Amino acid sequence: MAIELASMLGTEILSADSRQFFRELIIGAAMPSAEELSAVPHHFIGHLSIQDPYNVSAFEQEALSRIEKLHERHNTLLLVGGSGLYIDAVCNGIDVLPDPDPNLRLSLKALMAAEGITALQEKLLMLDPEYYKVVDLKNPTRLIRALEVCITSGQTYTSLRIRKQNPRPFRIIKIGLDLPKAELMERIRQRTLAMLECGLEEECRSLLPYRQLNALNTVGYKEMFSYLDGAITLEEATEKIIVNTWRYAKRQLTWFRRDPEIKWFSKSPASEIMNEIQPFINHP
Repeated sequence: MAIELASMLGTEILSADSRQFFRELIIGAAMPSAEELSAVPHHFIGHLSIQDPYNVSAFEQEALSRIEKLHERHNTLLLVGGSGLYIDAVCNGIDVLPDPDPNLRLSLKALMAAEGITALQEKLLMLDPEYYKVVDLKNPTRLIRALEVCITSGQTYTSLRIRKQNPRPFRIIKIGLDLPKAELMERIRQRTLAMLECGLEEECRSLLPYRQLNALNTVGYKEMFSYLDGAITLEEATEKIIVNTWRYAKRQLTWFRRDPEIKWFSKSPASEIMNEIQPFINHP
């Protein structure tokens, strides 16, 4: 859809998929194909190594700089992806949050080591139930950071993240794509099977030495690493990828549906979306 819209607009695509940034994550991150990349110019696809330090703040600065340059030759650009924090960073700016306390972080990591990630989840549910609903509950880095903010500030992580957005020198039109539950689930299943057919197992084998890196704390890779460890069968890994991808998709929908500015489309042709956004493009 993004490629079709970009072709209609004669413009370029900026990726906001935080795993497609990494050049090593080709199959498991569903990197656009060579044909797709050649159809329309793309930015922030495979521009990093999994060993490169990177965060949402760095992406905000790089994306804003790239947008400014691209606007010299394009009136309209497309920012595409499902990483909500990275999209928010471009649209609204990075939240001003307390600096991490090294001792507090060590104590939270010790808590997880002693009692498991469930202990962090329960603590977050108590301190910030709203963020608990949308965060990736299997991502200890995000759980620990949210808990740090709650404990250090005495406020909820949610309340500190909801603030007046930074002004941007461009207008933003937000488009969301939605599908019926059964169809989305089937697409996730077919996508997973296609990844395995394309060599996901071999890709994961090559990445085993780097499995501790945050970039690989990702659905698809985690399950395949368990299979390669001999902890589960390939069939079990496949089913876990499908189920965990579905759970992630539901969290994405929860995240984006809180934004009243998003205009949702379901099974709409690109021409229909163009009709919706054209008045805004013609009358900035």
